[in-house]
Amino acid sequence: MSHRRRSNAAGPPPPEGIGDSSTAEASSTEKERPDLPWVLGSERRVLALALAFRAANALLVRTYFNPDEHWQCLEVAHRIIFGYGHLTWEWKRGLRSYLHPFIFAALYKILSLLHLDSPWFMAMAPRLLQSVFASFGDLYLYKLSKLIFNNHVAQWALVNWFMFFCITRTLSNSMETVLTVTGLYYWFVAIESVKGTSVVSKQRAASKQSPPSRKMALLIAALACAIRPTSAITWLYVGLLDFIQMKSKSRFLFLEVVPLGVFVLAVTTFLDSWMYGSRVIVPLNFLKFNLFSSGGDYYGTHVFHWYFSQGFPSMIWTFLPFSISGILKSREWRLAGLIVWVLVVYSILGHKEFRFVLPVLPFMFMFSGYNLAAMAQLKGKGRNEKGRLSRLQLSVILLILTNVPMALYMSLYHQRGTEDVMLYLSREAHDGRVKSVLFLMPCHSTPYYSTLHYNLPMRFLDCTPSENKGILDESDRFLMNPADFVGEVFGNLSSFSHIVLFESEERHVKLLLRNSFQEVRRFFHSHFKVDRDLQSSVVVYSQKSHMYQGLPAKPLLQTQRYLVASVS
Repeated sequence: MSHRRRSNAAGPPPPEGIGDSSTAEASSTEKERPDLPWVLGSERRVLALALAFRAANALLVRTYFNPDEHWQCLEVAHRIIFGYGHLTWEWKRGLRSYLHPFIFAALYKILSLLHLDSPWFMAMAPRLLQSVFASFGDLYLYKLSKLIFNNHVAQWALVNWFMFFCITRTLSNSMETVLTVTGLYYWFVAIESVKGTSVVSKQRAASKQSPPSRKMALLIAALACAIRPTSAITWLYVGLLDFIQMKSKSRFLFLEVVPLGVFVLAVTTFLDSWMYGSRVIVPLNFLKFNLFSSGGDYYGTHVFHWYFSQGFPSMIWTFLPFSISGILKSREWRLAGLIVWVLVVYSILGHKEFRFVLPVLPFMFMFSGYNLAAMAQLKGKGRNEKGRLSRLQLSVILLILTNVPMALYMSLYHQRGTEDVMLYLSREAHDGRVKSVLFLMPCHSTPYYSTLHYNLPMRFLDCTPSENKGILDESDRFLMNPADFVGEVFGNLSSFSHIVLFESEERHVKLLLRNSFQEVRRFFHSHFKVDRDLQSSVVVYSQKSHMYQGLPAKPLLQTQRYLVASVS
């Protein structure tokens, strides 16, 4: 099923300007002359707007979403550059590649050399760097929409709440999404160049030379698979559809796919083996653990239809009816099939998360853009009664009213306490008022050394999967009986200067804390529960003997005199 022009789609033709033959011819002319100044200027404007928007996006994301954003990327990068940081159990089993953390390790190195590694920069700079990658993802989504459909559709490929909430986070899935969109653009360019009628296209076809854009697509696909091995699910679908119809299958396989794949695998294996200190093939370990042994199920499972009935609809939100309508109108079954394929394959796996299917979410906006562009064309033809809003205007208002508040709430308020508490502890630690910290909360609930950026003892509740089924980890044991667990494992807690916990667990251990500890700060966290009891706030307790440490001598003396006077 090779890619086709919109004018060749079966069924009733789309509105004028969306897929008529004149537009297709104009589009073809543009594609054969990509160096037109106005085209470059247009794309430069798109990139400039995307950079500004995503930078603001990154600064507005102040909440906690998934532990991997910190623990599988920034914590590792921090350890590489500064020499301290926690490596989770996945890194001890060779399940993660150092390729993605190395990007942010380079950023940390620059901050360190420029003496800009302050608490604020350490927290915000990684997301600002990711916002640059996200901006290029936006640019290539625009270019892909223009390539498959046209410029009118590309202008309506809007971004929804979940992309705003997730794409500037330092998750490997965010980088995978950018690479997937970029790689698919070059893949479709290769398809167009092979089918083209230009002199260059004919010469390339005669010499059986593959288009450079296809090699670029394969290289990007290999990098995506190196960062997230499950990205192979996407590229298996994309490659097989064209491989079936190729005349020179062996040439494509052995002169393009294998050399590029082996090259990227060799580079990443060398990097990982160097960092691990022994030979490690991460993609193989990753697939064995997550696919063949269902190791991911340790963190919970969902029903088969979860992505279709809950996960993906929640992500696409109110764009869903517009996207489905766009699929039916455009009849771009190849791209629609990719989305369905990814959702079906991931549905087979027991452990499911929103972020796993993030790479195919942008393509739904292309289809919603197609639908909105069709509305715009109809609006231009017809005449609306004075004072009445058109369908297009009502649709845009609906999308704005349902996505903007959702994006801002989820990015600024929902689950922000665990981010705020680490920024607070970082400032306190740099001022000498924190000696050691215990986190009495489910494992990986907060960022860690990458945000604290101060080398002091910290302890969190371990949740490493046990090889013996039925044995509870520390996190589960604490949640079952907080008071008994704390007394059994940590005794009187005297070895910690600060304790951090959720309000929902605070009441269970308050008797253990009241003699030696005192509440010093409370941070709002959430208005509603997610998968546990309501964690409305994050509370910080400090040892009473540490309350005045780090204060200047004169204010400390005044405080002591005030306390004595109050008692007398």
